[in-house]
Amino acid sequence: MHAPAPQGPLELAPDADIERHLTHLRVERRLAARTLAMYGEAFGRLQRFALAQPLALRAVQPHHVRRWAAQLHAGGLAPRSIAIALSAWRGLYRWLGREGQILLNPVDGVRAPRAPKPLPKALSVDHAVALADHRQPASDPRLEARDRCLVELLYGCGLRVGELVGLDIGAGGGAPQGWIDLAGGEAHVLGKGGKRRSVPVGPPALASIADWLTHRAAVVRDGEPALFVSRHGQRLTASQVRSRLKARALAAGLPTHVHPHMLRHSYASHLLQSSGDLRAVQELLGHANITTTQVYTRLDFQHLAKAYDAAHPRARRK
Repeated sequence: MHAPAPQGPLELAPDADIERHLTHLRVERRLAARTLAMYGEAFGRLQRFALAQPLALRAVQPHHVRRWAAQLHAGGLAPRSIAIALSAWRGLYRWLGREGQILLNPVDGVRAPRAPKPLPKALSVDHAVALADHRQPASDPRLEARDRCLVELLYGCGLRVGELVGLDIGAGGGAPQGWIDLAGGEAHVLGKGGKRRSVPVGPPALASIADWLTHRAAVVRDGEPALFVSRHGQRLTASQVRSRLKARALAAGLPTHVHPHMLRHSYASHLLQSSGDLRAVQELLGHANITTTQVYTRLDFQHLAKAYDAAHPRARRK
């Protein structure tokens, strides 16, 4: 059984190597005060572990570091904090190696435990539809048509925000980042890594594009090829899309902060719930590796588990 990880205030006699290294980090590397404080805490843990052996810091071996990292994890320290501690220790011993004080960096090859990846947040079907169908009569009709079209393409096509703002009118004018084929009902976009893909555009999205195009001509600047433009007639930026989407979600009464990637997550999750075809969802999202897409199977199971908890007689708590 491992001994408990050292706890308590870090009131230790300063180690000469650590003090010199912290001075190096502060003066030569010019690390921020917060970073120096985190490193100081990490070095305090290292000292406590070494003193408990007892063991000189320069005599530490890889098996010591692996055991200490395991003890930190068993003691409840978050993987991120363990990674910071190991990074600080690794830097200390690398510096001692350059100084000619040690031959082996005992932290090389030691990795922190993996932090669990949080599930992507997706809207419910009702909330996604409410966001797309929301009308703001008091707003500028041109911007209202544009914003409704933004939502339809983000949710209806699963586009990334960069792919969305890169859309142009038509496929002419050289090699645009992307365009909408209204006749064919497809969006052609340039995704991550310069990979092009085509995704179907449903009737509600096509109708919203047609509506926006009737207003776009009144605001667009001459020569601007972008499908989505600001009130000043220039290509809409990703930041502006985030801002407009946040405001629209608030106006629609949604109970959560909505950002463009949440609509992409919602598109993938709802599509997988309906079809169960993971490979098709991978292609539509433009994921190079299917393991990236598999996170949505966890969202799908989460959805099923909630339905079970809410409806099955054996799931009801007394």
